[in-house]
Amino acid sequence: MTHKTNKRKIINDPVYGFISIPGDFIYDLIEHPWYQRLRNIKQLGLTSFVYPGANHSRFQHGLGALHLMNLAILTLRSKGTLITPEEEEATYIAILLHDIGHGPFSHALENTIIYGVTHEDLSLLLMTRLNRIYRGKLDLAIEIFKGTYRRKFLHELVSGQMDMDRLDYLRRDCFFTGVIEGSVGSDRIIRMLNVVDDSLVIDEKGIYSLEKFLIARRLMFWQVYMHKTVLSSENLLVKILRRARELALDGNDLYATPALRFFLYNHISVAELKGKGVFPPDHVAANFTRLDDADIFVSVKYWADHSDEVLSDLSRRLINRDLFAIELQNDPFSDKKVEKLKAQAIVRMKIKPEMTGYFVFSDNVSNLAYAPDSPEVMILLKNGLTSDISSVSDMFESHFMSERTTKYFLCYPKELRY
Repeated sequence: MTHKTNKRKIINDPVYGFISIPGDFIYDLIEHPWYQRLRNIKQLGLTSFVYPGANHSRFQHGLGALHLMNLAILTLRSKGTLITPEEEEATYIAILLHDIGHGPFSHALENTIIYGVTHEDLSLLLMTRLNRIYRGKLDLAIEIFKGTYRRKFLHELVSGQMDMDRLDYLRRDCFFTGVIEGSVGSDRIIRMLNVVDDSLVIDEKGIYSLEKFLIARRLMFWQVYMHKTVLSSENLLVKILRRARELALDGNDLYATPALRFFLYNHISVAELKGKGVFPPDHVAANFTRLDDADIFVSVKYWADHSDEVLSDLSRRLINRDLFAIELQNDPFSDKKVEKLKAQAIVRMKIKPEMTGYFVFSDNVSNLAYAPDSPEVMILLKNGLTSDISSVSDMFESHFMSERTTKYFLCYPKELRY
C-alpha cells in the first residue's frame, strides 16, 4: 500500500517566520540528496571563528531565497506583470538551486583543489544532471538561471543587482552574526519591484530602501565577509589545502575521505565539466555531491599529526584557532617587509626557504557594493519614465557606492611579532 506524502510543508524559519514550499516538485528537489547536502555546508564558512552565531547553512539560505522569490512573484503579478505557472515554477527552481554547486568553504576550494571552476559552473552541472533525472522538468529553470530566457527580469530576480539571493543572505547573515548594520528591509524592497520592457525596476518611492540595501551590503563586506580575522582563517585553510594537494601529487599518502581524495589526487578543471577531460561529468558530480564541511575538517584533524611539518603545523593552527596575525592597509606591503618576515620565519620556525610562502604571504581583497558594469538598477519615476539609480540618487554623487575599494593584507605567524 502506498501512502501519499503531504508535500505542502510549512517551515518555521528564524528570519521570516512561517514559510511555505510552493509546489510538489519544489518539495521533491528539496528532498533530493544533492540539496540535502547543503545542510552540512555553512553559509559563511569560517566566519564563526569571529561571530560564534554564524553557523547557519546554505540549505537555510536556499529556502529563504525561495520564500523571497515567492513574495516577488506575488508582487509583480499584483502590478499587472503576466507570469505563467510554468515560468513561476521555473523561477522557484532556479533560485532554490542557485547555490547547489557550492562546496565546503567554497572559495578556498575554488582556489586550491578545483581549478578555474566556479560554484556557478558546478551549480549548472548539477542542475543539468537533475534535469536528466527528472526528464526535462528543469529546462526552463536552466534557461532562466543562465540568462538565456527571453524574459530577462526573471533572471534578474535570480542574479542581479537586487536579486533574491542577495536580499536573503544580507538579512540572514545579519541575523546570525548579530551585526545590525547589515539589516535590510527585504519586504519593502520586494514590494517596490516592478517590470518595464521585461527588465526589473524599482518604484521611485523605494529608492531610499534600495540605498540602505546597498550601504548595508558594503558594511557587511568589511565587518563580516572581509573581516580581517575571517581573511586570516580562510587563507590559512587555502594554504592547508594547497600543501595537502602538493603532497598528494608528489605521491605521498594522505588521509582523506573518498570524496576529498578524488579532488586532491586528480586534476579537475572546466574540461571535466564539459565532458572533455579525463573524468566524465557524472563522475565529477558523484564525488562533488559527497563533499561537505565534515570532509575538510575531519581530514585537517588527521593532518595535524602528519609527518610533513608544514602540513601538520598549518593544520594544528586551524584546529586550535591559532590563526596568523594579519595586517590590513590601503596600499601594497613592501617586498622588503615581506622578505624580512620570511627570513625571520626561516630562523625562528626552522623551515626551509621554499616553504616560507605557506607562512608569510600578502594579497588583496576588493569590495564593490554596486557594480556599474552590470545592468544598472532602473528607477520607475512617477511620470512613468525610467532613470538609472546613479542619476536619481544623491548617494552616487560622491562615487561612495560605485567605486571599488581595495585593501591589502599581510599574514604571518604571531610568534614572529616578538
